[in-house]
Amino acid sequence: MSHTVITIARQYGSGGKTVGKMLAEDLGIHFYDREIIRLASDESGISEQLFGAADEAPKSGILGRIAKKVYTGEVLPPDSDDFVSTDNLFNYQAKIIKQIAEEESCVIIGRCADFVLREHENVLSIFIQAPLADRVARISEKYLIEIPTEAKKEVLRNDKLRRSYYQFYTDSKWGGREHKDLVINSSVLGIDGTVDFIKDFIERKFK
Repeated sequence: MSHTVITIARQYGSGGKTVGKMLAEDLGIHFYDREIIRLASDESGISEQLFGAADEAPKSGILGRIAKKVYTGEVLPPDSDDFVSTDNLFNYQAKIIKQIAEEESCVIIGRCADFVLREHENVLSIFIQAPLADRVARISEKYLIEIPTEAKKEVLRNDKLRRSYYQFYTDSKWGGREHKDLVINSSVLGIDGTVDFIKDFIERKFK
């Protein structure tokens, strides 16, 4: 396979992370999720704890809308008053995502990677979704949540966090087709079938 980067955004409970891991393993390429935080910490000198606290954190309310700043690519110097702001933490993660995309084939989960890499060649951007009932069932089984209403709350809460984070930094609709090559319902083919479908699409797109 030629130099190819696959970005995967996903609804909570859709199995998107599992799909990404399986895809990377089958293709023999690296899988990046929270490793990006460690790399951004090494690059900036800012502690991993600060990155973790801001990781896909919600941006909401009037102040959030006023302060909204779409990512443009710049990182702030250490002497800046906003050096450890959530915006700059995002910028450093985006910088790492771009560096990785320049250097190797890989799968990158979340962190607005589809938007960050929207002008790069050889990028396949995917959004994985599934019916709410299927996602609730998957989360209930995975985390042993016996009360369906509690599992549903967890699914909706995490969807809200991801939607807020993505739309704040990209000014684009989370789950929309902008910056996406594929929007896939993982329940149609199942996890294994979804992985196989994506591999076939990659072969056709990049051959």
